[in-house]
Order: sequence, then C-alpha cells, then structure tokens
Amino acid sequence: MSKILVHVATADGKIKRSSLEVLSYCRKLADDNGLGLEAAVLDIDPSRYTDALNTYGPDKIYNLKHPIFSNHLSSPVIDAFSLLVEKSSPRLVAFASTESTKEVMGALAARHNAAAIPDVASFTLNGNSVDAERPVMAAKVLSKTSSSSDLVFVSVRSGSYDTAEKPGTAEVEEVAFDFDEAGLKSVLKEVISSAGDKVDLSEAEVVVAAGRGIKDEEGRKLIEDLANSLGAAVGASRAVTESGLFPATLQIGQTGKVVSPQLYFAVGISGAIQHVAGMANSKVIVAINKDPDAPIFQYATYGLVGDLFKILPLLTEQIKQVKAG
Repeated sequence: MSKILVHVATADGKIKRSSLEVLSYCRKLADDNGLGLEAAVLDIDPSRYTDALNTYGPDKIYNLKHPIFSNHLSSPVIDAFSLLVEKSSPRLVAFASTESTKEVMGALAARHNAAAIPDVASFTLNGNSVDAERPVMAAKVLSKTSSSSDLVFVSVRSGSYDTAEKPGTAEVEEVAFDFDEAGLKSVLKEVISSAGDKVDLSEAEVVVAAGRGIKDEEGRKLIEDLANSLGAAVGASRAVTESGLFPATLQIGQTGKVVSPQLYFAVGISGAIQHVAGMANSKVIVAINKDPDAPIFQYATYGLVGDLFKILPLLTEQIKQVKAG
C-alpha cells in the first residue's frame, strides 16, 4: 500500500465535517502504516479550502476546478474522480458517507474494477487487507467485511471518528478537468431547501429531535424554541413527519437522515430501532420522555422522565439565562 486518497466534500463554501473526520482518521492510518495521504477537492474554487485542509495534514492536495461542481451531478464527479484515481494510483480511497457519495462510489468501483465497502462504522488496514465493520439490520448488529482487492473504496458514516488537527503544508496540484455538459442525460434546474431546515442536519453540532410525544403545534413551537436557544438543527422521527407537523426533510432514522452531533435531544421519542439507526453516533444524548421504560433511555447519556410540555419551557428559559451571562 503506497497511499490513501480522501475525497473532501464541500457545501456552501465550507468543508463538510464528515469529510474532516475521515481525513483525520486517514492521517493516523497513513502514519501508522507508513503511507502517503492525499486529499481531493472538486469545487468551483477549490483553492479556498487549502488552508483549512493543511490543518489536518495531507501530504498532497488535488484541486479540480470547474463550474459544473457548483451543484452535485453524478456524471462529472465520476469522471473527475476517475481522473484522480488514475493520477494518484492509491491503494485505498475514502469518502464520507453522504447521499452524493452513495450515488457515485459504486460506479467508480465498477469503472476501476475495485472493491467497494459502503457506509462503514470503522475500518483499518491489515497487511494487504482492508477490514471494516458495517451496521446492518437497522444498526442492530455490525457486519465484518474484508477486501484484499488492489484498490478499495470505502465510505464512512458521519460521527464514526473525531476530527483531529495535525498542521502541515501540503503540496498542491491543480488538475485540469474538462466536461462536455451537452452530454449530460439529466440537468439540475434548481435546489430547493426546506424553509424550516435552518441548520443542516447532517452537519449540525446540536440537534433537537421531535417524536410522537410532540402532539400538536404547541409542541412544535416548544421544539423550535429550544432549538433556537441552542442554535441547533431541528429533526424529527418518522411518526411526526408523517403526521405533517414537520417536513419529511427533517426525518432522522433508517429511512431518513443519519446525524452525529455533539449533543442530541430526543424529545418525546420512544427509541424505536429505526430511529436509533439514524442518531446512535451522537456523542451526548439527552432523552425526554414521560415513559420511564421507553427504549430511548437505553441509549441516553442523560434522561429526564416527565411531561415534555412542562420540561421544555423550563429548559429553554434556563438555557437563555445561561447564554445571557
């Protein structure tokens, strides 16, 4: 194994936290195994991320600049990253596990006759083998997967590793990339964000999630007030998105988004395994539920048993007072 190549995902002028987690872990993995570490940025202006990436210690940064990368389209990303794989000749390629990654990684692996191990909770190098653990069956069990293919692609679930700075000065290579947009089979016309999704759930450091216990508009307002006091993103279980109280874009769980904040409030959420699959990587979990036997308390760092309609106003007011000084 000679080097590891990490895809660095960007959005709204920022590097995604999940990519920095992968880059941090791959820096350690490269050091432990005597490998080089390279990072790749596909963006309309990739050079703006160089200083931030140098904080995490890649040996080399590939910049691919093109207007086509202003929004995610699978075809140009596949073509661009294929070019990088040929240029870098890595042994291992690592991605953060995002929706866009899920669209392209399989195609990349097929194009390069490589192995693909998606959505892993952890992975390591063992001689010529890449060994990984993947959550399956709604994250109730971990499946152990290995590959000794000459080239292996892995994608890593958000929150699986912590970010760790290791400042350095990487060599930067500007890679020329041309793409004929006339050949696109699909065209992205517009990206519409949910009006209520003020903070990106997948990148949020704090999430306040609503469950079935949030019965009505009064409960919804209490959730939003708590989230506003914390500068948090709002999430929801499937039950309350189906009821119409919260938009489907805020659903967390096996059939929704996967989040890994530093702090997660599970409010009125019972703790069904389908929901837990989407938030189990949260660092600190605070559960608020009137049922002391609710399964969510098995995962909680802290638990409050009681009426959320009484607890949330008190909690929000206390947070406001603390933040006021």
